[in-house]
Amino acid sequence: MQIRKLFLLLVCSPLLLNAQQAEYVKLTKIKNENQIEIHIGNSLFTRFVYPDSLEKPVLFPIYDAGGTLVTRGFPMEPRPGEPTDHPHHLGLWFTYENVNGLDFWNNSYAIPFDKKSQFGWIKTDSILELTSGATGILRYHARWVNRQNQALMEENTRYEFSGIGNQERIIDRITELTADTDILFADAKDGMLGLRLTRELQIPNKQDQHFTDNKGNTSIVKKDIFSNGDYLTSEGKRGDSAWSTRGRWCKVFGKIKDDSVSITIFDHIDNPNYPTFWHARGYGLFAANPLGEKIFTNGKSVLNLKMMKDKKIIFRYRVLIQNGRSTCTIRYLNQMADYFSKKN
Repeated sequence: MQIRKLFLLLVCSPLLLNAQQAEYVKLTKIKNENQIEIHIGNSLFTRFVYPDSLEKPVLFPIYDAGGTLVTRGFPMEPRPGEPTDHPHHLGLWFTYENVNGLDFWNNSYAIPFDKKSQFGWIKTDSILELTSGATGILRYHARWVNRQNQALMEENTRYEFSGIGNQERIIDRITELTADTDILFADAKDGMLGLRLTRELQIPNKQDQHFTDNKGNTSIVKKDIFSNGDYLTSEGKRGDSAWSTRGRWCKVFGKIKDDSVSITIFDHIDNPNYPTFWHARGYGLFAANPLGEKIFTNGKSVLNLKMMKDKKIIFRYRVLIQNGRSTCTIRYLNQMADYFSKKN
């Protein structure tokens, strides 16, 4: 029993991601496709997907260390019984609803052609680094463009992938945005780091829900009483009460088959407007949005972030995915939040 307790203590220490514990991470570019596979140990962890047919680059699908899918399959790989609302919710992504009036968040194949001019695209034009090892590194360059392919911003993103055994996987994302023109991130609800969860991690709901974006497009989320997910924030907010509150981390958790599975997103102390607001919806949207202050405070305050031409801004996030008989404690998550915020 004492050995078991010691093992759990060691596994749950964010300071012990050393070479002996770390799984090997291998990154492979798929020939003739705009895809990069990320394997951790002997299993596929995720893919970086960036074809021109998508309006933004994404990590999709994403698996936990036991090989269980934690992301929704729709619209790229739909699975029986899963919801088909919000077709722009795919895997893990980083966008924003209002950049100089253009909506980068809600753009998808479902937008009619005659309305496309209201939306923006994030186009990946070069892979800068692929490094395999105890930590896998992917760096890429992308352009945030309008319908005429004119760039508003340049994006340089660095992903770091790591994992421990068959219980833990980590994604660190560091994104630097450089303004090609004067930029206004107008206060908006939909942003910035987003993840669409598998059905099991949704919060059960007993009736259909209707969600309307700022252009009047409505998505219907069908009732689902079979999900078993829940949210918990660093400030103790649970379930649907996590939405619109601030915290340095937020965790979604539930059972998938025989495993307890959790996903925690960590904000970084150097991010704008830290700690972030959580745009965490029970139907499976799990997002960190530091810039949607007006709607999240019910109009008590507004944040319109300006960035002059040639200026830069950096966003840093960590995503921790855990599985097993149980997930780690609040104490552990607070320790990891401290550790992550010391990382440059």
